[in-house]
Amino acid sequence: MSYVMTPPWVAKRRMIVMATKRGRGRPGHDHRGGFPMGPASMRGGRPKIGRGDVRVAILHLLSEEPMHGYQIMQELSDRTDGMWKPSPGSVYPTLAQLEDEELVAPHQRDGKNVFALTDSGRQAVDGLDAPPPWERFGEASADGVFGLREAGFKAGAAAMQVARSGSERQIERTKDVLEEARRQIYQILAEDE
Repeated sequence: MSYVMTPPWVAKRRMIVMATKRGRGRPGHDHRGGFPMGPASMRGGRPKIGRGDVRVAILHLLSEEPMHGYQIMQELSDRTDGMWKPSPGSVYPTLAQLEDEELVAPHQRDGKNVFALTDSGRQAVDGLDAPPPWERFGEASADGVFGLREAGFKAGAAAMQVARSGSERQIERTKDVLEEARRQIYQILAEDE
């Protein structure tokens, strides 16, 4: 009887398939496909992006100036400080849909399709109830969850610096400070608002 060695990529694929069938999903995910640390708002995740947000964002951007698809993706990333990076798979189909609805029209500029709003597209922008989606990122980043996350990262970085170069006494004092901070944070959660 002869044995054939299974290539590593086949073995890895089989492990992923079996883990998924057992309900474990990808490593780091819970059985429902999410992360085990709770909702995005509690773990420093990004603000929720809805299906219509790409559409609304494109209409708002094109109301400022004509752009091609890559410019739209780059502008959205820039306006959200890199927190929202829409993929070509969401931007280009949305542009195609807007073109089908005759809200945008492509024009060739430097060998690229540049999209501009049509008259009906401008009317659609005027009729939008929703503010530009990137404004939600600004609200969340400085004051809300992202500010909290940033403060946590800074405290963690300081603790790691003590761990790398601090004396035994400094390490013990830092552990005490972190333990007291943890207690106070839970106390804040326990308070009625």
